[in-house]
Amino acid sequence: MNKSDSERIATVLENTGYKPASDISEADLIVVNMCSVRQSAVDRVYGLAPKFKKLKTKNPRLKTVLTGCILKKDKKKFKKIFDSIWALRNYFDIPPKCKSKSLAFAPISNGCNNLCTYCVIPFTRGPLVCRNHQEVLREVKDLVKKGFKEIWLLGQIVNDYQSPLDSSVGFPKLLKMINDIPGDFKILFTSPHPSNFSNELIQVLANCEKFGKYFNLPVQSGDDKILKKMNRNYTLKEYKNLVKKIRKKIPEIKLSTDVIVGFPGETKKQFQNTVKLFKEIKFDWAYIAKYSPRPGTAASRLEDNVPLLEKKRREKILREIIEKKWTKN
Repeated sequence: MNKSDSERIATVLENTGYKPASDISEADLIVVNMCSVRQSAVDRVYGLAPKFKKLKTKNPRLKTVLTGCILKKDKKKFKKIFDSIWALRNYFDIPPKCKSKSLAFAPISNGCNNLCTYCVIPFTRGPLVCRNHQEVLREVKDLVKKGFKEIWLLGQIVNDYQSPLDSSVGFPKLLKMINDIPGDFKILFTSPHPSNFSNELIQVLANCEKFGKYFNLPVQSGDDKILKKMNRNYTLKEYKNLVKKIRKKIPEIKLSTDVIVGFPGETKKQFQNTVKLFKEIKFDWAYIAKYSPRPGTAASRLEDNVPLLEKKRREKILREIIEKKWTKN
């Protein structure tokens, strides 16, 4: 979503007369499109201050702008670093300045109504807003005409999609409509939520010949008590049954996942349940995050009581399980 927004911001800038700089040192305007999902991402933006100071010494005309997912508490600090802060908006109506010649992003929704206790997206992007399905179809057709071979449908939770123009057009029907567009291209998407992954959606994916046979299915933890504390609205058994159903209908599917290690109160035994899950499911890849408290979230009120070294140890264990699978393949 961050990359997609950046491509659309680039279109806005170029339409107002700006041209891309070949190097940051040559820029008269620098726009940083930030993410607040992890504290490390926020820290990297703070770390730009010395670089900006040096660049402004060489080019006094240089202006710096911050946009994207920004928490209220961070805005005051960032005002000291950036010349301007742009509010985040939906860029649905702006064509992207695609960086890749073969891969394109097509956002279908923005924001989220799920209140996972660790997540800032409802606070930075707001509630779920879905795009008119006819606009999505027009954009995908245009991307296909331009020769893009891989089209990613984007949403904080893509399978919560429902067209504001026609309530009967949910995510499965939208996929079928895109699959019917003539052309040589693949459809992929990110990321769905396990609790709303219907049998209808599985069947549609099995029948769509343009589906790229891969998606990310976030689990976040392999322990039911931790999942409940995260407000994930599914159990480990339900998640594993879903994976079984998906693999039965789509045997060639590749699955990745997201997981958080060191969530407040996560014991070594609870972490071992995640290890067991990784060994059982045999994910093709995993995006592993060390828990960091995000201001305003329900989890930020819990004691962050797993030491950083222990979080790193747990991250390493899960990473090694994934890497072993890749080594065998």
